[in-house]
Amino acid sequence: MDEEKVIEKITKFIENKRIKNLREYLKTINSADFPSIFESVDEDKIIMIYRLLSKEKAAEVFVELEHDNQEKLIGYLTDTEIKNVMNEIYMDDAVDLIEEMPSNVVKRILTNTKPANRKIINELLKYPDDTAGTLMTTEFIDLKENMTVADAFEFIKKKALKKETVYNCYVLTIDRKLLGIIDIKDLLVADRDKLIKDIMDTNVIKVNTLEDQEEVARMFDKYNYVALPVVDQENRLVGIITIDDAIDVIQEEATEDFEKMAAITPDDDNDSYLKTGVFKHAKSRIIWLLILMLSAMLTGQVIENFEAAISTLPLLVAFIPMIMDTGGNCGSQASTLIIRGLAMNELSTKDIFKAIWKELRVSIVVGIVLAIANSIRIMVQYHDIKIAIVVGITLICTVMMAKLLGCVLPMIAKKLKLDPAIMAAPLITTIVDTLSVLVFFNIATLIFNI
Repeated sequence: MDEEKVIEKITKFIENKRIKNLREYLKTINSADFPSIFESVDEDKIIMIYRLLSKEKAAEVFVELEHDNQEKLIGYLTDTEIKNVMNEIYMDDAVDLIEEMPSNVVKRILTNTKPANRKIINELLKYPDDTAGTLMTTEFIDLKENMTVADAFEFIKKKALKKETVYNCYVLTIDRKLLGIIDIKDLLVADRDKLIKDIMDTNVIKVNTLEDQEEVARMFDKYNYVALPVVDQENRLVGIITIDDAIDVIQEEATEDFEKMAAITPDDDNDSYLKTGVFKHAKSRIIWLLILMLSAMLTGQVIENFEAAISTLPLLVAFIPMIMDTGGNCGSQASTLIIRGLAMNELSTKDIFKAIWKELRVSIVVGIVLAIANSIRIMVQYHDIKIAIVVGITLICTVMMAKLLGCVLPMIAKKLKLDPAIMAAPLITTIVDTLSVLVFFNIATLIFNI
């Protein structure tokens, strides 16, 4: 979509009062494109555009909007319009909306929601945060095992418009226990008089209502499903999770991990970068920066303790930044790979010794190559074999320490049920800086007899 051209066209329709043409033009715009359009037009035009949408499309557009824009829009809408939206959106979207709105807005939303839907929303809100229960919707196609394929099609035809997906249908007993699943493709190719129980798949991949949302997202990635059934403790089907919700979880978890890896306190509001205030940005960063700054003072203390060595051989100071940067970079490389491996289930805490053995061998190879390269440079520039030896040995030790710490710390965090992302570049760099300087000066004092 060429956003500038679309906004220009909409603006011209409004200025020329060609409302009928505008209504027809809005039908051609995808619902997912409206949030960016609304960001670029005046508020009075937003409500005018929104009211020209069909009831179904208005609900789709509403779900696509950011929470702050949803709240603004609710302020303009009449009770009837809110009722129309709440009748059209799916239950999982309704729950997301209510969780993000202030209490006065929630009261108005619930007042304009059908009693049956209000009951479902209240049930969904009872599930713990970040679990499958909070992600699921209750709109799905459920069939009986003694139905024929022809019966199933008639049932789907009647119910499909109110369901979030019809690609997968679920076969239930009278007391709603999950017996099997049937793909719409299998129904299309089956004989019309065939019974559902004869063509359904009884090997159903499902999740419990209390399953962690991150694990649910991994299952979508592993099995390539468009929807996953959610069951309670008695194996009763209570809802389904669709792929769009799984993608939202993946984005949310990835953002949280990136923030932790950059030593930023995760933001629960999930606001975009530009919408987050300056002080909120500062607050999320400053705590970790203070901790890391105070931790870095240990490096300064180590250097201070070797003041005599520095005064005897001032050239040593010139190599400190290079050694510290190399250690930090090596630790960052290792931790990034390990954290990714844990996140993608390619590694588990049981693989810790395999990972240590691999990183140890990698660090030896990398350390030797870097040591040789630096030794050649030092001999050409300073013609001092002892300095070359000190720096070379320090680099090998630093690389080994950094890569082993980058490997072990995230796995320890995982074992302790902490997020491995907290053991990322900033923290590991701070630790490696202190250890590398300590190793450097100890080796120097030993070789130079300072």
